[in-house]
Amino acid sequence: MRQGEQRRGATDAPPAPPVVYETGDCVVVELRGEVDIVTLQDSAALLETVAAGPAATVVIDLTRTTFFDCSGLTLLMRTRRRVESRGGRLRVVCSQPLTLRLLEVTGLLPLFAPAPTVEAAARQD
Repeated sequence: MRQGEQRRGATDAPPAPPVVYETGDCVVVELRGEVDIVTLQDSAALLETVAAGPAATVVIDLTRTTFFDCSGLTLLMRTRRRVESRGGRLRVVCSQPLTLRLLEVTGLLPLFAPAPTVEAAARQD
């Protein structure tokens, strides 16, 4: 991509805000739209708050993401460290081939072991 060009499908619309909800003993953060350097700060602040909370399991749902780059990997790693530092567990939901490929080529696929659904992620041990 050359300077000044937009990714295919990129728009000037504001980023879709994450959705946070509880299910069982899990807090789910559903990231939406593009997860990139532009959305990093807003998502990072929210994930830091959730990761520091009392939930035993934090689930990051990537089902509704349309783009996920190394900024997203940074978010996952930061959140994982924070959750695990207080004895919690981080689970990831993802079935998108490009995101799974990014996790694979960076060697992070086994670390996050993405589940296909929130329900499956909540059941992971």
